[in-house]
Amino acid sequence: MFNLKQYNFKNYNISLVIMVVILSSIGTFLVRLAQQEGENLFKKQVIGVIGGLLVAFIVSLIDYHFISEFYILLYIVNLILLVLVRLVGVEFNNSRRWLDLKVTTIQPSEFSKIFMIIFLAKMYTILREKMDRFYVLVLTGILMGIPTFLILIQTNLSTSLVMLFIFVIMIFAAGLSYKIILPILVIGIPLVGGLFWYVQQDFQVILTNYQQKRVIAFLNPELEASTDTIYQQGNSVEVIGSGQLTGKLLTEGIDSIQGGTYVPISESDFIFSILGEAFGFIGACVIIFLLALIVFQCLKAAKHASDRLGMLIATGIAAMFMFQVFVNIGVTTMILPNTGIPLPFVSYGLSSLMSSMIAIGLVLNINLQRKRKGGNT
Repeated sequence: MFNLKQYNFKNYNISLVIMVVILSSIGTFLVRLAQQEGENLFKKQVIGVIGGLLVAFIVSLIDYHFISEFYILLYIVNLILLVLVRLVGVEFNNSRRWLDLKVTTIQPSEFSKIFMIIFLAKMYTILREKMDRFYVLVLTGILMGIPTFLILIQTNLSTSLVMLFIFVIMIFAAGLSYKIILPILVIGIPLVGGLFWYVQQDFQVILTNYQQKRVIAFLNPELEASTDTIYQQGNSVEVIGSGQLTGKLLTEGIDSIQGGTYVPISESDFIFSILGEAFGFIGACVIIFLLALIVFQCLKAAKHASDRLGMLIATGIAAMFMFQVFVNIGVTTMILPNTGIPLPFVSYGLSSLMSSMIAIGLVLNINLQRKRKGGNT
């Protein structure tokens, strides 16, 4: 578990840690700008960042092979937590996603992503010689589908999509046969188009009424501009644009930042709007560049991993970060339909932050063992 002699600490990815610290520090500052009078989000985020970095360091010293040995237990714990959310979870803004632990609340769906990355990586390592069999796709698809469905009915469409993206990227990285991939693409692409049409109809049963309105509002902004399904994104675009090239913070001061009152949930799902207002186009590009570097570092760790298990875990983590960054920025800039998802290391949310820090800890551990020979467990 903590056999430090097996690690080459020359491979400890300090640059990755520095990027995470910079992003988390900027995110904490943006949360302070976004919080309303009487809220205590800033202090909570500071504690979360410090605690998260400590957790990342501890996880980085725990052999990922050891963690993966508990893949079945992690899967069961994952399901138990998601079922508890359904039964006794805390409801907020018409969504039941949290468990009240009295001292704090947690969002199990955030940790579900990490649990399932480890679970799938272990499964695809065990089944490595059978990736040309259709039943592998069906089996792992069902096992992934159960927690994904429990997250969807919370309602949490965005995290469900993250789970789906992780599954697709990981099974592709695991070497799913093209004999299976090509027929799926031929059948799947028209099905996705049909599904997109279906969810817009009055008789559809997949999305909630609220989620359906968001999709329709995105497709017809000129018809829905006055409704609450689109104005949040419209305000976000205005706030980002007001930052212009260099942002208001340097030219007008901290009191000029108004996005926290103008854009609902600006401290979390719409933190990018505060970023654009405060630091402008240049600052936004810097943050996007740092996030892209983190994804690159995860893919680099996957490439140089000592075995298949490490490669798959790092690939799954890269997929998780990449999808969340794309969707969060896409929503705040009105490129995508409005669906709440945090920006890794930047948005407020202790469960999201802790999940991301655990993911970084796993990548760091994989990198520590990059020169270790053998082992496909």
